Amino acid sequence: MKLFLSVLLLSFTVFVIPSTGWAQGNVPTMPEALKLLEERGAQSRYLGKKHGLDGWITIFQGQEQYYYVTPDGKGFVMGLLFDKEGEMVTLQQVRDLQKQGGGDILDFLAADKERPDLKTAVQKTDEVFDYKSPAERMFADIENSNWIQFGDAAAPVIYSFMDPQCSHCHSFMRDLKESYLDKGLIQVRMVPVGFREETLAQAAFLLATPDAQERFYNHLEGDEAALPIDSGTNTQGIQKNLALMQAWKFNVTPMTIYRGKDGKVKIIRGRAGNLPDILADLPAS
Repeated sequence: MKLFLSVLLLSFTVFVIPSTGWAQGNVPTMPEALKLLEERGAQSRYLGKKHGLDGWITIFQGQEQYYYVTPDGKGFVMGLLFDKEGEMVTLQQVRDLQKQGGGDILDFLAADKERPDLKTAVQKTDEVFDYKSPAERMFADIENSNWIQFGDAAAPVIYSFMDPQCSHCHSFMRDLKESYLDKGLIQVRMVPVGFREETLAQAAFLLATPDAQERFYNHLEGDEAALPIDSGTNTQGIQKNLALMQAWKFNVTPMTIYRGKDGKVKIIRGRAGNLPDILADLPAS
């Protein structure tokens, strides 16, 4: 099972008791580095084993730190432990520990999640898990790519990788223009790419020009001067888009990605033939 570890640390004012006397027979050997903390006056408690990791809490000078020892006992990590769903395992471990007895120790973490300090920590860790699935990570990458807006900025959004000389891309944009883009029903965020030297330069020009939409539409109408081929054009922005395609193994254009009403990320390879269905599946802007 894949584990998620966060190095977010929490600081609280607590009452502590020594670690001795609590289920000593069940406590594994503490790593030498943590023993050194005890020698300096830190209080420690064993949190138990979760997902194959032995957990420890140490409290020193009013600050808590959490440690998880690797299965081979040769290393440890510092931070909070989460499961694959992003739930805070450490929180439950402390609550379980409190049930074993120990008075006021660790009451700060065993308290309700609505406590402001703990709630803040949970909110911060929630941000870490905003994109848990590959599809979500891919969608985030595309949102941060170098794209060009076509259509109404207030309309529902689709992203599409396109090469300036791709005939299927041309057909796709023609399908969209009159019935959807011109009517403000959809917004296309074109992610321009170029697979040959001349199209790489054209894509870079398109990304840089202030009138990209007009020039691309003129290009569709056969205006050869609309997208000039200049070997001196800076193509770094397009190279980033190409690297993104390669990273996610996209090998055709157009390649269209959008988020549906159900919240799921959808991918369409090639020229889409079901535009009414796509429009119906887009969430309202």
